[in-house]
Formats: sequence, C-alpha cells, structure tokens
Amino acid sequence: MESNRHNGCVVSKQGIDSDLKALKIYHWIKCCVSIFHFCNRSVIEEAQKTTMAAAIHETSSSAHKRWLPLEANPDVMNQFLWGLGLPEDEAECGDVYGLDDELLDMVPKPVLAVLFLYPITEKSEEERRQQEKEAKKDYSNQVYFMKQTVGNACGTIGLLHAIGNVTSEIKLSEGSFLDRFFKSTKSMDPIERAAFLEKDDEMEVAHSVAATAGDTTAPEKVDTHFICFSCVDGKLYELDGRKTEPISHGPSSPNSLLQDAARVIKDMISDNPESLNFNVIAISKRTGPEGSI
Repeated sequence: MESNRHNGCVVSKQGIDSDLKALKIYHWIKCCVSIFHFCNRSVIEEAQKTTMAAAIHETSSSAHKRWLPLEANPDVMNQFLWGLGLPEDEAECGDVYGLDDELLDMVPKPVLAVLFLYPITEKSEEERRQQEKEAKKDYSNQVYFMKQTVGNACGTIGLLHAIGNVTSEIKLSEGSFLDRFFKSTKSMDPIERAAFLEKDDEMEVAHSVAATAGDTTAPEKVDTHFICFSCVDGKLYELDGRKTEPISHGPSSPNSLLQDAARVIKDMISDNPESLNFNVIAISKRTGPEGSI
C-alpha cells in the first residue's frame, strides 16, 4: 500500500455562501500562524497570499467555499491538532504501513480512530448513491457526525470526526478551538455542524496554514477522499461527511478498532486493486508518565 500524501473530496451538497472578508482573514492569519511552529516565514507568507486571494474571490463571487486539501501526513496533522487544542501528551497521528497483522502490531496502542484516504471512482460513487437511497437511522446517538459542505475539507472533517468521538477519553485544552467547537456543536445535527464549521474563520485559516505546510505542493483539484473509522458504543462506524449518516460495520471494541477498520479498508481497496492512491493513518492515545506511547 503506497502512501499518497494528499487528500481531496467532492462535497455532496451545495456549500453555504461565504461571508468571508479579506481583512478579517488577514487578522486571523496573524493570530493563528504562531501555533504552527513547523511553518517557516515563506510558508506563512504563501498562506497569507493564498487565503487573502480566496477571501477576495469569495466576497466578489457566488462560488462555493473551497479549501486547499490537507496533506495526508501525520506530522502535519499532529501540528494541526496540537495547535487547535489537542495536548501533545494526549494523542498523535501515525502512519499505518500495511494491513497485515504484523504491520498492524507495529501501530502504537490504544488506537482512538483510523483515517483512510482512497480514490473516488465511478464504483465508489455508485455505492455511495445506493447507501443514500437505503439510509436509515441505524446508529447510536452518541456518534459525533457532521456533513461536509466545504470542498477539499475531508481531511479536517475526518480529524474532527476522530476527536469528536473520543472527547471522553482525551482531555482537550480548556478554552481551545477544539474544546469550544465540540461544546458549541454538541447538540447540533450534522447539517448544523457543517454550517457552523463553514462559517468559522479561525478553522479556515488554521486549515490553510496547515495545507501549505506539507512536504508537497497542495493541488487545487484532487480525486481522493478521507473518511474516519471510530468505535462508539461497541460498533465500528464509518464516518464520511459526503454521506447522509454514519455507516455501521458491525461489532467492535477499542482494543479491536484497528483490526476491524483494516478489514473494511481491505474490502474497499479490493474494489480498486489497480490504484495506489491509498493511505491509512491511526490516531493513537499517548500513555506513560511523560506522554510517550
């Protein structure tokens, strides 16, 4: 399974009109870039230019909101999450190098969530449409789920799904963005959460800075998509903001989450065996006296 360092996605419903203002975005960049200590000055300047241009475009046209894709890179994702309020000694992202048992055994435990990047194909789209037709509320009300209305935001949505379903197992920094976001959206439905995120300037700027801080240049158009697998109330759920609701994949547990997700991922890969555009990232809880896994 070859690593593909970029993600992307096509939203399944019309994006909410943006009221982004260029000066406000610039202000948020100035406030936000300091949390990403991996960014050098050239990266920050490029993020400022990119986001300012996007802000001006949004205020002068009716185009749907679209972000740069977040790189499928654990280091970038770690800095992104840590900067938004996930303490470094609580959890971290790491590559999963293969789906065989011996490679899964190398992944730090316990695993809190699994992110999966896969190519969007005609077959995967047909399966998604079929699931839309057969949708029924067959999931626990404890599942944190949100729709995706922003183009190329699937990496961020996947991370929010991952953290949103383990807030009882990790401690977010009080008053941080993630702490405020999950408290504010706790009682919302999936569409309301999507609207809340789309209007949040702080997240948009943080995402833009992270998207320009990876190892490769972020493309504007991509044909891959990130989803999240989480264990909630004894079941494995596939969380995909392009779908109507969480998809249950049967019984699971915190101890078997990685293996259970790998089983589903293997089936998805087998549907497109000629592609190499797959990537699996695990979010593991840090343990030990100094937060080491």
